[in-house]
Amino acid sequence: MSLSSSDIARIASLAKLDLSTDESERMLTQINGFFGLVERMRAVDTTGVEPLSHPVAAIEDVTLRLANDEVTEPNNREANQKSAPAVEAGLFLVPKVIE
Repeated sequence: MSLSSSDIARIASLAKLDLSTDESERMLTQINGFFGLVERMRAVDTTGVEPLSHPVAAIEDVTLRLANDEVTEPNNREANQKSAPAVEAGLFLVPKVIE
């Protein structure tokens, strides 16, 4: 996949960016370079390769030091919601905002 100058102009317009011609060309080169890298990575055959839990695990055995999954803070929901203008069923209510 590669982008054209018109694609960059549309993306810049959507992002509300005012790019000069030089900046637009530089962005086009950089983004197409990124897409080229992604395509090269997709071309690598990874059939049968197990995912690593840690990058260093490829060169040595790694034991992950994980914290125990324990509740350490009290439930302060009601106290935290006292200052809210509107609450229902433990949820903050906010005005509907749709453009």
